[in-house]
Amino acid sequence: MKRLFDLCLALFTLLFLVLPLLFVAAMVWLTSTGSILYWSDRVGRDNKLFKMPKFRTMRVDTPAVATHLLTNPEQFLTPVGSFLRKSSLDELPQLWSIIKGDMSFVGPRPALFNQDDLVALRRQYGVDKLLPGLTGWAQINGRDELPIPDKVKLDVDYLNNQSFLLDLKIILLTFLKVLRRDGIQH
Repeated sequence: MKRLFDLCLALFTLLFLVLPLLFVAAMVWLTSTGSILYWSDRVGRDNKLFKMPKFRTMRVDTPAVATHLLTNPEQFLTPVGSFLRKSSLDELPQLWSIIKGDMSFVGPRPALFNQDDLVALRRQYGVDKLLPGLTGWAQINGRDELPIPDKVKLDVDYLNNQSFLLDLKIILLTFLKVLRRDGIQH
């Protein structure tokens, strides 16, 4: 049921957002050098790596680490990077990962390949058995501001209480948070 919901919603959303996707792609292409998409190595279900696309918001010479680990992340942003991140428009290409089956709309956000502490805690509590999501319980309860142990606690809460209604609630709350730009640091 969840996979069918994800697939139908992703295809519908893709059709609805085709023009904004093309506009954002043009903005990235016109304002910086390099590819339009950034393919990030992420940890998926059962700790298997997959390539997750995002619109590129950072310069091509940016180190491959989580943004919060950069000394001065603003120096690496492209001219439209800050806007894309604050509006979450950089996340839209992840619809491809949902269609492909690497991600779901709702689940724990996929860890970067080098976030060993996050991956280890998720494995310890069984969260690694979930398909990662475009949004999740941790995202609507703190997003970037949460320390890793708190994120994993919220991931475990989702694991233990997941349901179709909870997924709908998370999607709705995510939409509201994106509109208000809550919990976005860079």
